[in-house]
Amino acid sequence: MNKTRKSNTVAASKVTFTELMLPSHSNFSGKIHGGFLLQLMDQIAFACGSKYSGSYCVTASVDTVDFLNPVEIGELVTLKASVNYVGNTSMVIGIRVVSENIRTGKIKHCNSSYFTMVAKDEDGNPTKVPHLELKNFDEVRRFFDAVRRINQKKKLKTLEEKFDYQSPEALKLLANYNVVIKL
Repeated sequence: MNKTRKSNTVAASKVTFTELMLPSHSNFSGKIHGGFLLQLMDQIAFACGSKYSGSYCVTASVDTVDFLNPVEIGELVTLKASVNYVGNTSMVIGIRVVSENIRTGKIKHCNSSYFTMVAKDEDGNPTKVPHLELKNFDEVRRFFDAVRRINQKKKLKTLEEKFDYQSPEALKLLANYNVVIKL
C-alpha cells in the first residue's frame, strides 16, 4: 500500500491513442460497433488511471456514454484521457473520442465519457492515489464538473431510495408513459 501520498499532475496522467477502424469492428449497419468503442474507452481509462496512480486499476463505473456521431470503417479513432478528479482510492477519468476521415481530413467528436477507476494494491485491496495538482483554470473546471456529477449521483440515489414504486402517486405517474398497467 502507498505509505506516502504524493501528488501528481493532470498532465502526467494524459494518455492518447489512435486506431484504424476495420471491417471487423463494424456492426450490422456498417458503422463501428458501440461495444468496440466502449472497449477502447475502458482500455484508455485503465492506462490513464494506472499511469497516474502507479497501481493496477479497475473500472468502478461509467457515466453517460452518448454516441454523438457514428464512426465509419476506415476512419482513424483517437481517444484522449486524463484524470479530472481524485478521491482517496478512486479517480474520475475524462475521455474524449474523435474520428478522422483520412481521405478528407474531417474530424468528428464521437463521444465523451467519464470512467471512475479504483486503484488496487498487490493484494487486490483499494489503495490511496496521489493528490491531484491543478495547474490551470481548465483543470479546476474539470475537477468541479466531476464533483457536481458525483453529488448529482448521490442525490439521485437518495431520491430513488425514498421513492415508493407502489404508492398511488407512482401509479398515477405511469399514465404519463408508454406503458400498459395490468396489476
